[in-house]
Amino acid sequence: MDVLQQPRNEAPARMEPLAKLPVFWALEGKRVVVAGGSDAAAWKAELLGACGAQVHVYADALSDTFEKLISRGAEHPHGAFIHHCQGWNKTIFADAAIAIADCEEDDEAKAFFDAARVAGVPVNVIDKPAFCQFQFGSIVNRSPVVVSISTDGAAPILAQAIRRRIETLLPRALKGWAELAQTLRDRVNERLTPGPLRRAFWERFVDRAFSSSDTPEEGVGGLLLEEADRLREAPAHSSRGRVTLVGAGPGDAELLTLKAVRALQAADVILFDDLVSSEVLELARREARRMLVGKRGGRTSCRQEDINDMMVKLAKAGKRVVRLKSGDPMIFGRAGEEIAHLDRENIPVDVIPGITAASAMASRLGISLTHRDHAQSVRFVTGHSQHGGLPNDVDWAAVADRRTTTVFYMGGRTAGLLAERLIGEGLPSSTPAVVMSDVSRPTQVNWRGSLSCLAEAVSEMGYANPVLIAVGSVFSSRSLAGVRVEEFADAV
Repeated sequence: MDVLQQPRNEAPARMEPLAKLPVFWALEGKRVVVAGGSDAAAWKAELLGACGAQVHVYADALSDTFEKLISRGAEHPHGAFIHHCQGWNKTIFADAAIAIADCEEDDEAKAFFDAARVAGVPVNVIDKPAFCQFQFGSIVNRSPVVVSISTDGAAPILAQAIRRRIETLLPRALKGWAELAQTLRDRVNERLTPGPLRRAFWERFVDRAFSSSDTPEEGVGGLLLEEADRLREAPAHSSRGRVTLVGAGPGDAELLTLKAVRALQAADVILFDDLVSSEVLELARREARRMLVGKRGGRTSCRQEDINDMMVKLAKAGKRVVRLKSGDPMIFGRAGEEIAHLDRENIPVDVIPGITAASAMASRLGISLTHRDHAQSVRFVTGHSQHGGLPNDVDWAAVADRRTTTVFYMGGRTAGLLAERLIGEGLPSSTPAVVMSDVSRPTQVNWRGSLSCLAEAVSEMGYANPVLIAVGSVFSSRSLAGVRVEEFADAV
C-alpha cells in the first residue's frame, strides 16, 4: 500500500485564528522616534535601544528614569539615544522605522497616529490600543533566542504569568548555545545536506543545550563539527528513520508530557488516532505531515495491518515517525503488535508514555482508585471482545472482587452486559459506578449511580464519544463532582 496515495487519511495542518501576526523586527542601525519623556516611554526606548536602533527622543522634559537611561546609553553599544528638547511635530517621521508616543489625551494620540500613518511609519501609542498598528509583547530574553507573548491587550497580567513560566523552562545558558549555533550554522550546512542527517545533528545539538546548565566550553564548536563529519561519512543505513509511540493523554493538551511535546516538535510524520484532540496536534511541528489512522468501533477504520505498513515504509524513507495514540500507548493501544512488527523490520522504536484515561478520570473526580479503606488493587479491563460482546478470556469472578476498583475501557456498547455479568458473579447491584465521557475535555460529562443503572446511564449518554466505566466502593468515599443519576437527563 502506498500511503502517499491516500488523501482520505491525511489531515491537513490546522491553523487556529490569530489575533495578531507575531513578527520579529530588525532595527539595528535604524532611526526610530519616541515622543514623550515618561517612564513608560523610557521603557519602550530602552527596548528599541537594546535592538541596536538609533532612538530619537522628542520631549520638553524627561523623567528621572529616562534621564538615567540616556546617560548610560553607552551600555547599548549598537544603539544610541538622542534627546531633542522639544515636543514632536510632523517633520520627525522622515526616515523613521517605528514611531512610539506616550500621550495623555486621545486628541494628541490621534494626531500622532495620523501623522505617522501619513508618513508611512508603523506607530504605537502606549496604552491606547485604538491608536496602535502593532503591540509589544511580554519578552523572555535569551538573545539571539527571543520569546514574545501577547494576549492581544486582553490580559497583560496573564502574559506576564506566561513569561514567568517560560523563564523557568529556558535555561540561562541557552543564550550561549544559541550564539554557538549561529557561528556553526554555515559550516554545518556545508558538511550536511538538507534532510535527515542535518536534522539529526541539530537535534543532538538541542539535546546538549537543554541538558546543560552551563554555557558551551571552549572547543565545543570544534567537537560538534567533528560530529557533523562523522554523520556525513556514516553508512547509508544510518539515515534510516525511527518510530516513536507517543501517548497523547485523554485529550487535555496540558496533560501531555514534556518529552511527548519534544517528540511532536521533532516529527516528520504524525500518524494519529481519531481520539487525539486538535489541541494536542497543535503542539506538533508545523511542517510535520499529519495522517489520520483512527480506529473506532462501529465506524469505517484504518486496518492495523495498513498502519503497520505505513510506519515501516515511512521509517525506511528516513522519516521520524510519531505514532500518536490517545491515552497511554501501552494500555489498550495495540502497541505490542506495532512494536513487534517494527522489530521484525529492524526499525528503531521507542515509547513515550501518556496519562491513561482512568488516571485522568480519578483526578477529575478527586478519588483515589486504591483508597485503602475500599480497594487493595485496581484493574483496567477491555469492555468488549474483538468480535463484539464481552471478552471470553477475562476472569469475571476475579473482576467482581469487592475489594478491587475496576475500570472498563471501550465498554459503552456493552455496559448492560457488563453489569449483568458482574452482578451474576456476586457483585452487589448497589455497588457504586461512575461513567465519564470525553475525559478531561471541555465536553466532559459525568454520571454517578449504582451498577444496576449502568445500562440506562450509558444509553442516555450515547455512544458518539469515548466512554469510561468505573465500578467499585471507592466511588462512595466522597461527594463526587458528577451528577446524580436522577439528574442525568437534565444535565446532558
